[in-house]
Amino acid sequence: MKDRKYLTATELRAKIYRVIDEVAETGVEQEIRRGETSVRIVPSVPAGSRLQNLRRRTALNCTPGELVATSWEDSWAPE
Repeated sequence: MKDRKYLTATELRAKIYRVIDEVAETGVEQEIRRGETSVRIVPSVPAGSRLQNLRRRTALNCTPGELVATSWEDSWAPE
């Protein structure tokens, strides 16, 4: 887990749009402190549900059709 970052209300005032953009992009909440009180800015969609933002990786060295057509009968037999 990333280290939690704290901002003062004055710091938040100076960078409010950057803070909101960062929380929205990373999914990491931001805690704001003002005296003895603290509040949090959290994303409305948890970061774990943003799978569509992950970079696609190539895992196959063949086409899906070639993979389906692959036969292992000559290489493997049940015991």
